[in-house]
Parts: sequence; C-alpha cells; structure tokens
Amino acid sequence: MPRTAHSRRWYRTGEAPGGLTDFTVSVGETDLHIWTSTVGLRDLALARVVLSRRQVEAFLDRYPEVRFQLDPFVVPDEGLLPAMIRDMIAATRTAGVGPMAAVAGAIAEAVGRELLEHADRVIVENGGDIFMAGQKEYLVGIHAGPSVLSDRVAVRLRRDEPFAAGICTSSASVGHSLSFGCADAAVIYADNSVLADALATATANRVGRPGDLQPAVREALTVPGVRGAVIIIGRDLAAGGELELVSLGPRQPG
Repeated sequence: MPRTAHSRRWYRTGEAPGGLTDFTVSVGETDLHIWTSTVGLRDLALARVVLSRRQVEAFLDRYPEVRFQLDPFVVPDEGLLPAMIRDMIAATRTAGVGPMAAVAGAIAEAVGRELLEHADRVIVENGGDIFMAGQKEYLVGIHAGPSVLSDRVAVRLRRDEPFAAGICTSSASVGHSLSFGCADAAVIYADNSVLADALATATANRVGRPGDLQPAVREALTVPGVRGAVIIIGRDLAAGGELELVSLGPRQPG
C-alpha cells in the first residue's frame, strides 16, 4: 500500500456529528474514522477494509509497476478486476494521474457503501479523504498545513435531499502523498470519493504559484462529476462550484 506510517490524526479531536456514533478501524497503513447512525458496525467495516486491501495488494502483485505509476494505467483485462479497482483506474484515467492516487478515496467509498446497507447516515474519513452519505448538509473544515487559513475555513455542502458524495484533499505541505505542486490544500467535492481523490491529486499538481489557483479551480470544475473545488496557498484561496465557504474564526494555538 502506498502510504507510510501515519502520525496522530489531529483532525479527529473535534465533536462527532450530531446523532452519530463513531469508531476507528486500522489495518496496516489504512486508518479510518467512521461515523454511522447505527451502532455495532465496526466488524463489518473491518471486514470491508481487509477485503479492499487484499484487492489492492492482488492488483499490485499482478501489476507491480502500478505502485509508482504517475500516469493513467491501461489494463488489458480491466473488466475482470474487482469493482473498486476498476473505479480507481477509471477515476485516475479521467484525472490524468496514476491508479494509486485514488486508493484512499476508493477504500473510503467501498467501506461507506458497505455500511449504507445497515445505516442511513455514514461518514468515512481516510487520511483526509472522505465519503459521506445520508444527510442534506455537511460542514467540512480544511486543514492547509502552514497556511494562515488552515483550520479557519470550512465548506458547507447542501442539497434539497439527503445525498452521498466525496470530498478529498491533496497537499504539498501535509502528509506523505507525492505532489508536484505547492498547494497547502487542494480540495475536491465530487459525486464519489474515488473521483474526488484522483482530481485532488491532479489539481494540486497543477498549482505552482498563487496565479494558478483560479485556472486550476476552473479546470477541475469542467470534469463530469466534480461539483466544487477549493485551493489554498499561503494567504491565497480560490473556490468555485456548489459549495459555500464558511469562516471558522481565528486559528487555535497548538
């Protein structure tokens, strides 16, 4: 799996969404924080994580070059692969990045969809890549590393009916993910977390200076299935799409 050992997840110290129970599931480098409207789903989530990781590992065993692939990957027998792997390949092909750029979002989506069979509200967070379903409104804070805007801005996502979506972040200054840009946060809101993860990586790669922010947002919004984008570099921010920016007030020390 592509991610190295993780540190304490600072963003998991806030209050749980109202009416939901939460738990964590960790297997290897996969470390999920999950909220559901139904109790007792941890074992089911764990089983889905184990299955998802086995599918990824089998894919890497068969195509070891994919582990470090930075461009879209063409698989001759793609139709024979598990659905989650096919989704990763399709999303990263759309984004123009390597298949492993969407693995965190893919696992979050797979686990979330499994839990939705037993709960009407689910949120799965996987290292800042989030799948969410069952609510009309979500408020998601943005951590942007050393930026003065880090933890001071959130996005509100709202629709008339309960919905499922993904919101994922890529950063050149936070975490272990490879980025060729300098964005402190490139956040993509999409119809699923697989696409959101892939496009977040691609969008972050395109941003080398503040002048790239608005063009990168506009380009992300041209992709079918992408509903919103926010990019932060230092004191500069650009946003667009079906989202509302919300101020969280001064950044707290520590």
